Order: sequence, then C-alpha cells, then structure tokens
Amino acid sequence: FLVVAPTSVVPNWVAECRKFVPNLTVTSITATPKRSGASVKDMVGDAQVVVTSYGLLRLIVDGLDEFTWDGIIFDEAQFIKNHAGKTHQCARRLDSAFKLAITGTPMENNLMELWSLLSVTAPGLFPSPVAFTDYFRKPIESGSEPERLATLRRRIKPVMLRRTKSQVA
Repeated sequence: FLVVAPTSVVPNWVAECRKFVPNLTVTSITATPKRSGASVKDMVGDAQVVVTSYGLLRLIVDGLDEFTWDGIIFDEAQFIKNHAGKTHQCARRLDSAFKLAITGTPMENNLMELWSLLSVTAPGLFPSPVAFTDYFRKPIESGSEPERLATLRRRIKPVMLRRTKSQVA
C-alpha cells in the first residue's frame, strides 16, 4: 500500500501503522533519490506500507509508477482537488486496484473539486470534466436544474462516505 499525506503527518502514519498493524513492514520516503542516495525501488524495499508526502509524490512519481500498488490512500486529499495541477495528475497516473481519498474539506464549494477526487478514486464514473461541467456543475451551481443534484448524489452514493462533525465526534 502507498499512503500519500501532508509532510507533517507522514511520521504519524508510520507510527500508527506500527501500532495497529505491527506485523506489516512500514517505511517512509522522505527524500528524493538524489538526496537520499537510493532509488525509489531501494527505498521501498520489502515494505508492505510506504508513506510519502504530496511534495515528494510530484518529484518521485516515476519511481512510484514502477509499482502496481494494492491500494493507495490519499490523506488530506484536498491536495489533489485541482484537476489541472501536477499533484492530481501524478495521483491519477499511479497504478492501483484501489484508491481512497480522505478529506475534511467540504465539497459544496466547487463541484469540480468533487470531480477531481472522483477521477482519481473512481475513474470512469465521470470520464470527462467537460461533460461533467455541462451536465452537472453548471446546472447545479446556477440552480437552473435542481433535479441534477439529486441525480449526482445517487450516482456518487456508492463511492462516497460523508460524515458530519457531530458524527465524527
């Protein structure tokens, strides 16, 4: 598994993995191959869980792309919400049977952020950003076709878990 998280929580992910699944080999990649003197393949080694940051994802994506990951977790996934950004493109590019995006950022602000996250975690659900914009984003955000919001909610319900702050507490 690959975990991509903000730099500040990479050590926490490693510690939590070691605490809750001590039988798994966990490693973190916290430097580029040039700085560490080792290839990405060597840094991964025999680890079953690899944790790295979004900043490094952009820099070492070629090395990470050499693996077929069983799963990838994007913690604080607002880092991949801009579908035109390099971080998003890197996240989409990585090969994995399963991708999970975790974010506390509300989706109500911009439906293209939702499209961006779904294009990583459920590729093919809404294949075209242009078609999504025309059919969902513009009518929903303008309020011209309120039934489209219900349609969108039905389509994403199987792949999205939403919890309120009170539910989390």
